Amino acid sequence: MTSRTAKSAAPPAPVAALHTGSGDPVLLLHGFMLSPHCWEQVAHRMAAHCEVYAPAFAGHWGGPKVEGWSLDVYALADQIEDQLDELGWRTCHIAGNSLGGWVGLELARRGRARTLTTVAAAGGWASPSLSQIRVGVKFASMIPFVEIGKRLGGLAVNNLLVQQVAAFLLAKNTGAVARRDLATVITAVLHCEAMLPLILGSLRAPGMDDLGELTTPVRMLLAEYDRIIPNRVYATRYLRELPESADRILIHGVGHVPMLEAPDRIATLIAEHIYASRGHLRAV
Repeated sequence: MTSRTAKSAAPPAPVAALHTGSGDPVLLLHGFMLSPHCWEQVAHRMAAHCEVYAPAFAGHWGGPKVEGWSLDVYALADQIEDQLDELGWRTCHIAGNSLGGWVGLELARRGRARTLTTVAAAGGWASPSLSQIRVGVKFASMIPFVEIGKRLGGLAVNNLLVQQVAAFLLAKNTGAVARRDLATVITAVLHCEAMLPLILGSLRAPGMDDLGELTTPVRMLLAEYDRIIPNRVYATRYLRELPESADRILIHGVGHVPMLEAPDRIATLIAEHIYASRGHLRAV
């Protein structure tokens, strides 16, 4: 792994999607304001046994443009369904982090998921609710800092203090996250055009119904040190309403985007869920 103290050899570049490996089809969905890059290490580990596809959401770095001033989980699920159809994947295994976990649940409701693994999933609140409003306000408060970062450009992306703040927000073991990964995260945030549309759209969109009736095998991974949407507040609806058969696993010692600091553990937990659903396990 690249050292935290080492500078990246080249500036990060946008990707519309990571697509690698062969075998069982696996869809990896990134979080709000991030990009497919956050799944790179997990995708590499899973590619020996799976065909992995990790697309960029609309309005996010590398993804399609956003139409209009409002965007929500249902529109993002529509986008991903179109891409699955282009791949010829009627169903696939899905893993999603944060916003990606929320979209993954919607895709599971639509019958597109063979298995679903959520990683610190967003959306685990009632709509409307005070928690929903608090989340919107929390992200809206970031807008001035993002605008300043856009004007600073590379100075913000490569600034050690800015990278340390990003690492603190997204990880518990900040020293385990490479500076290249932090630079990529910051670049994705500064190039996200969906920030305001998603905040507005998520406040207006109706909540998901019938979570308790999901027949897809679900594994819900909760990050112990989630500083973005702490489990005790923002996962309550999922914990209460998902079927009793759903796995509920607390991952110790990780933050909101654990793929950055613990890719081996995340890849293994996803793979275990995939192959357990088929009645056997394979190591990753």
